Amino acid sequence: MAASMVSTTATAAVSRATAAQASMVAPFTGLKSTSAFPATRKTADITTIANNGGRVSCMKVWPTVNNKKYETLSYLPPLTREQLIKEVDYLLRNKLIPCIEFELEHGFVFRQYNSSPGYYDGRYWTMWKLPMFGCTDAVQVVNELDEAIKAYPEGFIRIIGFNNLKQVQDISFIAYKPAGY
Repeated sequence: MAASMVSTTATAAVSRATAAQASMVAPFTGLKSTSAFPATRKTADITTIANNGGRVSCMKVWPTVNNKKYETLSYLPPLTREQLIKEVDYLLRNKLIPCIEFELEHGFVFRQYNSSPGYYDGRYWTMWKLPMFGCTDAVQVVNELDEAIKAYPEGFIRIIGFNNLKQVQDISFIAYKPAGY
């Protein structure tokens, strides 16, 4: 009986301490006062709203009227050779395997043969050559792109990046569109 009285008394003491501790909140001391930060005054013009760490204020995107959306980066103007090299270098730095694909009729997904949800034609393109396994130079990929453009000047050409660990295509972007698109 004494043991049951001790356990009841101990339980009551613990529950009282827990209830008291639950209602106590320690003061937050993580932020410093605003007087330590320098005051900056900004005007209310549009260039101060959009900000990318001080590097870019605002960026004009490609016109959206009568402009088909293809894949990643399709909202931007066509990439220059230097920009393509930087994009391919990004693929290589992230251990992706570059590959070039082309499409001669449509450079975008469309519905022709079936109207069921989730089905689209034009998702699968033809590979230019085998994926460039072991490629370490972005200029090699862009040179292959130039060869594909010479062979198919009226086709759409894209660069894709395979992830050989996940066995998926991680990145894909249009590198060349024929005149008029």
